Amino acid sequence: MLAKEIMSKKPEFLSSDATLKQAADQMRTHDYGFIPIGENDKLIGTLTDRDITVRAVAEGWDPNKKTVKEVMHKGVFYCLEDDPLEKVIQQMETLQVRRLIVLNKDKRMTGIISLGDIAMKCKDAKLCSELTEAVSHH
Repeated sequence: MLAKEIMSKKPEFLSSDATLKQAADQMRTHDYGFIPIGENDKLIGTLTDRDITVRAVAEGWDPNKKTVKEVMHKGVFYCLEDDPLEKVIQQMETLQVRRLIVLNKDKRMTGIISLGDIAMKCKDAKLCSELTEAVSHH
């Protein structure tokens, strides 16, 4: 099984100058807790709903004024569409992340693969259990 067979398709990204309020609105509208951040047609980071609440709101920052660039994780963890599931899982375990951006051979974002995607679509229960345990210890 390959990453492209499991990933969530039609991913969206948000501009780095968007406010945290705009990010939260987009997450609510599309019912996801993770969004890639882009600048000049290039992915530069990621933002989670947890980043908004724990790193920004808990610090007392105004979500209408603070931009995602000020709060996001810089850099992007990714895999390729044609990576086998075992490689994707190993990468998630090594990086201790629950999501990877999926790129095609031209380095264009084509999807996002999450722990949930793997759990729902993977036929190997033991592998799914090992991944869940590995990334839940941080």
